[in-house]
Amino acid sequence: MEQNYDKTAERLLETPYWVIDLLPMQVPQDCSGQFFAVEQYYLTGERHERLCHQFADVVLGVNCYHDLTVNNGSDDEWIKNPEPEALVAWLTEALQHGHLCALIDEGASLITASGGDINIALYNPSPALLELVRQLATAAGLHLWQPQQPS
Repeated sequence: MEQNYDKTAERLLETPYWVIDLLPMQVPQDCSGQFFAVEQYYLTGERHERLCHQFADVVLGVNCYHDLTVNNGSDDEWIKNPEPEALVAWLTEALQHGHLCALIDEGASLITASGGDINIALYNPSPALLELVRQLATAAGLHLWQPQQPS
């Protein structure tokens, strides 16, 4: 029986998640800084390209240890363990103006990337996967944090 990857991804979007980010923690809504101006700065030019490569380093690292089944948002096709070059191109495209979903180990966890964001999200990680992603993010110059859950 073929797995319905779309339904699996939708289910995982409802689970606790972690953020892989340029910043070390969530910016409070009432913060007096200029988050949106800084975000725009990182969404253009060489800074955005560098950020895409940092995220790609994390995702490719995960793929060294775990199967990834990826949908690049352009159609309904899910591809298991795409070529690294294709995966990086899809991730870069998603971070510019698209969306990417990568199921880890046939749907145990999920990584998502969306255009206009300067972070990617990791849903439902096991403790071992969380530690792996933490190490990969740190090596790529990124941070891993969990947003405050609504009470």
